[in-house]
Amino acid sequence: MIDRQLLRDEPERVRDALAARNMEGVDIDRVLDVYDEWRSLKAEGDDLRHERNEVSQKIGQLKQEGKDEEAQEAIDRSGELKTELQELETRADELEAELDEALMELPNLPHESVPVGADEADNEEVRRVGFDDRRELPDEVTPHYDLGEELDIIDEGRAAKTTGSGFYFLKGEGAMLEHALVQFMLDVHREQEYVDLFPPIPVKTTSMEGTGQLPKFAEDAYRIGGAETENYEDDDLWLCPTAEVPVTNMYRDEILLKDDLPLKHQAYTPNFRREAGEHGTETRGIVRVHQFNKVELVNFVEPEESYDRLEALVDEAAEVLDRLGLPYRVLSLCTGDLTFASAKTYDLEVWAPGTESEDGPDGLGGRWLEVSSASNFEDFQARRAGLRYRPERHESAEYLHTLNASGTAVGRVMVALLEYYQNEDGTVDVPEPLQPYMGGREVIEGHEPVGEAAVGAGKKD
Repeated sequence: MIDRQLLRDEPERVRDALAARNMEGVDIDRVLDVYDEWRSLKAEGDDLRHERNEVSQKIGQLKQEGKDEEAQEAIDRSGELKTELQELETRADELEAELDEALMELPNLPHESVPVGADEADNEEVRRVGFDDRRELPDEVTPHYDLGEELDIIDEGRAAKTTGSGFYFLKGEGAMLEHALVQFMLDVHREQEYVDLFPPIPVKTTSMEGTGQLPKFAEDAYRIGGAETENYEDDDLWLCPTAEVPVTNMYRDEILLKDDLPLKHQAYTPNFRREAGEHGTETRGIVRVHQFNKVELVNFVEPEESYDRLEALVDEAAEVLDRLGLPYRVLSLCTGDLTFASAKTYDLEVWAPGTESEDGPDGLGGRWLEVSSASNFEDFQARRAGLRYRPERHESAEYLHTLNASGTAVGRVMVALLEYYQNEDGTVDVPEPLQPYMGGREVIEGHEPVGEAAVGAGKKD
């Protein structure tokens, strides 16, 4: 949530930010009118309370002096003031609720260093890593969904029976690879001094609002016990869309100390989102699915340190890809592609060479897969969730800054591994850092499929 005082003092800055984000239909003048009326009523209420206190003191004095008639007039006036104050406070509460609702719909303001652009086509590439010494690939790289089926390590069809489209089974070495990646990522970030958390998966409405998922993106979330578009209450539960939600809200409405910061947490969770491709795309494979695993990195820092921490956070997430030897690039997102709550974001996109795409590396084929978004939210989430710190023990509490990044999206890293490390014979090399987590396996060779269908398809003698 942006600072309401900033909105009042610098409305043109807010208008410019909304324009840069391509956000239309927001009546800033109406929001300002509500804010000004609310401030006026609050001031009027203070005056009425002051007058009522004076009248109350006068009543006792008049009674002591035997001025009963004047005392009664003061009593009557006190009653009138009470009624006026109640009516005023009711209206002020209505206006504040309207103001808060309007502010909840406003996105964060982009940092001045964010490139201005309309959409992802205007994102700026910061650097590429790992392409100069990339490994030799087969003449034709098999897409992960075909390779996973041939090796019998990814099964989308049976998951569709048990749960529905957009879900999948991992089997044998596929499941082992998923577990290996999760544990490998956790170990990497422990070396970077992250403290582990294992958070609850259901999260309250208030937690979803705290990080900016609600009310803007209700239709993308899984609500427990009700439709996403129906009215919801503060205590309603939602399936975790990202560990950012429970971890950021862990310190909700608390005051941390300067000595606590920077506070760095990592958390592995399964994540649930209704989105599954755009306009019918990505109907095969495990790139856009309803359930996926991720290791999330969440940082709580002092405001003056947040942008240095953002640069370090990008490097911390990228170390996973560096150690695995996967080629990738770093993008600075433009204003039109920023997430709702972010002031500045870097995306890490890994190269997956098995599926042709218009936006893959020139001359190399394949496509880019986003595996991490490292974002600085400044005090946007902190205001929504009441996250504050005390710079010194004797000083007033201030809002801290929050940041987060995926460290990284496990399923998409698996896609890149299966495509980048595959061999001509259809097997897949296991990167050396993952081999200890795979029971010493150096190569994924797959399994014999089971069932009569496998015989009929000629996959089993």
